[in-house]
Amino acid sequence: MSLQLSNNNNLSTHLVAWRAPDDPSTSDYSLGGDSSLQILVWNRTRPYWRRAALDGVLVFAMYQSKSGPIMSQTIVNRGGEFYLTYTVSDGSASMRMVLHYTGMVKFLAWNSSSLSWDVFFERPGSSCDRYASCGPFGYCDATQAVATCKCLDGFEPVSLDFSLGCQRKKELNCGQGDSFITLLNMKTPDKFLYIRNRSFDKCAAECSRNCSCTAYAYANLSNLGMTVDQSRCLVWMGELVDTEKRGDGLGETLYLRIPSSSVSKKTGALKIALPVMASLLVLVCICLVWICKSRG
Repeated sequence: MSLQLSNNNNLSTHLVAWRAPDDPSTSDYSLGGDSSLQILVWNRTRPYWRRAALDGVLVFAMYQSKSGPIMSQTIVNRGGEFYLTYTVSDGSASMRMVLHYTGMVKFLAWNSSSLSWDVFFERPGSSCDRYASCGPFGYCDATQAVATCKCLDGFEPVSLDFSLGCQRKKELNCGQGDSFITLLNMKTPDKFLYIRNRSFDKCAAECSRNCSCTAYAYANLSNLGMTVDQSRCLVWMGELVDTEKRGDGLGETLYLRIPSSSVSKKTGALKIALPVMASLLVLVCICLVWICKSRG
């Protein structure tokens, strides 16, 4: 099974959900790719769910259980037209992608043993997996047993329900210098500026020298066999929306701008904490030796 993300006319496969299980007329939900090779589900004109831009990983796998079959997703470049192709390790030829009338995306494969359809993938998987549900500078933490909204480092909630997202604990001061912290395994935010063919250092500099730039991410795209874009630099100006901490290890590294004082405070606290802990450890050892000698 293949899903076309783009062609030479910047068009993609477009799916439209039924209005109801017994009503094949079109609903408000549709699915397709965009010019940045993202997959989006829209509710009319508003994004409902988003799969982040391709990061150069050619193949990754999904499975129901560790003992069951594996579904693999592969990125294919056919003369500048990009496709996602799907195969199942048990050789099943019957596969389908379904856009449910509720807006949920499902990938299914036919199980010849149970004579039923196995669901390998469905999104959004939780309420905080929906588009921008954690608000600006908030993210959905999918590494937890129950996915929950949290704030990016250096931010705090504006409201308890995250409806307004998060705000900085300390404002940036570009004139005095800011720092970037590394956030691993992240689904990169939406509304980015896509810069082609930059080295990592030039990508970092692109963001660092612009006080309005809040974050950046870099990916090597040479594995995709692209004839023009060998790398991809994403930079964000202003708010970060629709961010997620991935629990499957398939996320990217996001470099987030914070005030340099935030880094120095953490470093200073660590410098104080380590000697204190070492002193306490020595004191405990002396006490243990004294107790042993007293008993002896």
